[in-house]
Amino acid sequence: MQRRIVYVVFDGFQLLDLAGPADVFAAATLLARTGGYRIEVVADRGGPVTANTGIRVDTTALADVDGEIDTVLVAGGLSVPEHLRHRELTGHLSRLSGLARRTASVCSGALLLAEAGLLAGRRATTHWLAAGELARSYPDVTVDADRIYQRDGPVWTSAGVTAGIDLALALVADDHGTRLAHDVARGLVVYLHRPGGQSQFSPAMRAPASPDEAMRELQTFIDGNPGADLSVPALARRTGLSERHFARVFTERVGTSPGRYVERSRADAARRLLETTDHPLDRIARETGIGAPETLFRVFRRLWRVAPGEYRRRFTTTSS
Repeated sequence: MQRRIVYVVFDGFQLLDLAGPADVFAAATLLARTGGYRIEVVADRGGPVTANTGIRVDTTALADVDGEIDTVLVAGGLSVPEHLRHRELTGHLSRLSGLARRTASVCSGALLLAEAGLLAGRRATTHWLAAGELARSYPDVTVDADRIYQRDGPVWTSAGVTAGIDLALALVADDHGTRLAHDVARGLVVYLHRPGGQSQFSPAMRAPASPDEAMRELQTFIDGNPGADLSVPALARRTGLSERHFARVFTERVGTSPGRYVERSRADAARRLLETTDHPLDRIARETGIGAPETLFRVFRRLWRVAPGEYRRRFTTTSS
């Protein structure tokens, strides 16, 4: 049996808030052996609704939606403030949430959930630009502006725009297990395990490949051999440069220092092992060159704001 997702939009909504998660659910439906998802796009009065891009989407009227719902999902967008005092819209959101197993929002859609009273007493996140408004206007909501997505009981909220894809993947993992979510992410060529606790402002874990061939080859070596001696002296020897000259050239051509690149590369290797193996933490720390479990813990807390054990519990592919 397919899970029914009622997706709420409005004039001026952010198109990617709908399209990104919709593609995740469509891919999950294609790959799932049974069930999957069925999406209904709804709006206040129904009919064509124009997104921020000018693209029109056909919708069903909110008043016509009834029956059992698995998930109510609300889009965001710059036009959200115009709709906050629209009592019919927020009233229907409250009604639909009562029919649903869970309720979720993307981006500034959290403001509509809050206006409908659905975030009272809960912890939530939203796009960082809207976080201040959410906190000021709805003091009964605990706003965690630094998260990619937040779950509080049956209510899920996410940060801006592409974070809706992270949210949808998390919902798929919650419904069907992380193996299916992993397959969906691979098919869509997106990052599956950007944890909910990762900062909205975090840069990519590693720098992009350098246009310099020698540095690019060195990056490939580092990424493929996290347990090797990756100290500056060892890496300088591989390039035939003095340590000082190597450190300067690497930083200039890669965009980050050798030490930072190595740390992030090793952290990424540890993350993959947590996702795909049941190795104990001391083995993962040792094999990735991080060293001790205590160091692994500190690195994960600093980079992803989550402990390695909690990361594995929430995001491992071997648990499904």
